[in-house]
Amino acid sequence: MKPAAFTYHRAYDVNDTTALLGELGPDAKILAGGQSLVAMMNFRLARPSALVDITRVPGLDYLRRDDQGLHIGALTTHRTVEQARLDGFEVLPKAARWIGHYPIRCRGTFGGSIAHGDATSEWCILAVLLDAVITLQGPAGQRHIPARDFFHGFFMTAAEPDEMITEIRFPKPAPHAALTEFSQRKGDFAIVAAAARLDLAENEILTARIVLGGVAEKPYAVDIDLGGQPATGETFKAAGETAAAQVQPPSDGHGSSAYRKKLTATLVARALAEAAA
Repeated sequence: MKPAAFTYHRAYDVNDTTALLGELGPDAKILAGGQSLVAMMNFRLARPSALVDITRVPGLDYLRRDDQGLHIGALTTHRTVEQARLDGFEVLPKAARWIGHYPIRCRGTFGGSIAHGDATSEWCILAVLLDAVITLQGPAGQRHIPARDFFHGFFMTAAEPDEMITEIRFPKPAPHAALTEFSQRKGDFAIVAAAARLDLAENEILTARIVLGGVAEKPYAVDIDLGGQPATGETFKAAGETAAAQVQPPSDGHGSSAYRKKLTATLVARALAEAAA
């Protein structure tokens, strides 16, 4: 339960952070909330040669809205999002309640969760669902990457070793969106998670989007077209069965592939119903 040896560095601004990352090399990691990284280090699943602590970097803890959407600073905590009133983006505060326990939500950061790239992370799933844009800062300047292109595999992202996330932007409100998940105990990582977004005209579905966690190496966008169908339980149940048929989840100590497929069908139907409501 002790990490391997590492050197500790504190950064005081974004340029300082990227300079340190470039100097220390690809085995260095950023320490923000530390709620995922430190646990992995304690189990020696991660062995960074150095940590760059960014908790005192100013200007990265904010929620801001303008005509380009909702902007969330990388050091904004889960708890801050959970407590916020975000008209049109209500799915974000509601989804925050699924994240760990109260102390974790008070310490863990939005940007850190995205950077970690866990396929079951609520923020990673919703970033893909809501077409978020990830802003990265590095020695060469800023890059803006759509979330659908940011996640590459198990804990793998498009960020270069000398880049850091500074902001996540959600461009359009999603009043009909929901996320639900299943875990063995409250606060555990999800075995399967499902998020859905609907555009509705009265009781008719115009467009629908579904993203899953826990069934693939990264958030999985279901290939489905529900346009023109009624927003009813029968439609949602059929969509869940379609989604389950598309995925080939892994088996592990938490559940078999077949079990995860059954969870997928149930949770997709539930997420669609919650989004419609």
